[in-house]
Amino acid sequence: MKIGVIMGGISSEREISLKSGESIVQNIDKNKYEIIPIVIDEKEDIINKVKGIDFALLALHGQFGEDGTVQAVLQTMDIPYSGCGPLSSATCMDKDMTKSLLKASNIRTAPWLNLRVGQEINYEEINKLGYPVVVKPTHGGSSVATFIVKEDKDIEYSVEEAFKWDSEVMIEKFIKGDEITCPILGGEMFPVLAIEPKAEFFDFTSKYENGGADEFVIELEDKLHKEVEKMAIKTYDALKCEVYSRVDMIITEEGIPYILEVNTLPGMTSNSLFPKSAAGKNIKFNELLDLIIEGSLKVIR
Repeated sequence: MKIGVIMGGISSEREISLKSGESIVQNIDKNKYEIIPIVIDEKEDIINKVKGIDFALLALHGQFGEDGTVQAVLQTMDIPYSGCGPLSSATCMDKDMTKSLLKASNIRTAPWLNLRVGQEINYEEINKLGYPVVVKPTHGGSSVATFIVKEDKDIEYSVEEAFKWDSEVMIEKFIKGDEITCPILGGEMFPVLAIEPKAEFFDFTSKYENGGADEFVIELEDKLHKEVEKMAIKTYDALKCEVYSRVDMIITEEGIPYILEVNTLPGMTSNSLFPKSAAGKNIKFNELLDLIIEGSLKVIR
């Protein structure tokens, strides 16, 4: 089978996507597949460069890659691809839409406001959320242009910076606690990872630089583990995810979990969370890629 590993793209997460793609190319079982690295530099490339492949293994992150656009193009071209379809990809990329659906499904997530270009900042509503708040692009990823804001005077600058990356900006109540991530493959939750960033939160540096954070498989207390698993799978189902996704949560000091966001194309670098979780089940990186490919080929698009 001729597999194209699709990487690069035009989003703020291009460099991380290239690292994910290169890592996949290095680790995939070349005895099983013929591998073709495909670097996307502009939108037209997704049509011009994928012709002739049997399967698209997506290593794209961010907009035009993780937002359902590429998935829709591949579907139109009758090329099978890895992971979620266009609808769930677009939904999970839009944090406002994600949280609205979680709220409608009675899944716990932090209260928030969403601003569009041209809308004025409503300080009264922000004060109702209560400081500190998190300001970030609504459709962003990898914690790019993400700020923890502790008072009114810093809101305007943070919103302006976030708007440089997106047409919408989210202002969300900051939940203090311990961050965990719950990888899900084929509807099954893999081992939970605890994330202990060296910075104030799990920012870009913490995620992608060696030593930026400690990430390790954690055994939660039984009752909490069951609640986390139930929330993670309910979230996966509510957002109509397919094959695999990563559900990020934060657990307060009182032991209450909140959903942060869902990644439909989790990172696949040497520092990435999903391969670390899989290793907790004694699943090697190349075996994880096999499972993703096999699971994706079973999905009816």
